[in-house]
Amino acid sequence: MVRIRLSRGGALKRPFYHIVVTDRRNRRDGRYIERLGFFNPIARGNDERLKVDLERADYWLGQGAQPSERVAGLLKQIRAAADAS
Repeated sequence: MVRIRLSRGGALKRPFYHIVVTDRRNRRDGRYIERLGFFNPIARGNDERLKVDLERADYWLGQGAQPSERVAGLLKQIRAAADAS
């Protein structure tokens, strides 16, 4: 099964996540099919906290990819922000 999930990067105690499409059997930070965006939970000031290519995310969801709980919440959040603009 194809999943849309977070892949961790960044330094110790300073997480940074890429939102990736990957096979469910691959490791968290292992091989992925496509990178859709990023999530920076500790963004400060003018730093961008969340960026996702919604067009590609919709494509993968249409192909049957399942988002993780956290990614589903982030997609919902970014859609609400896009609708408000």
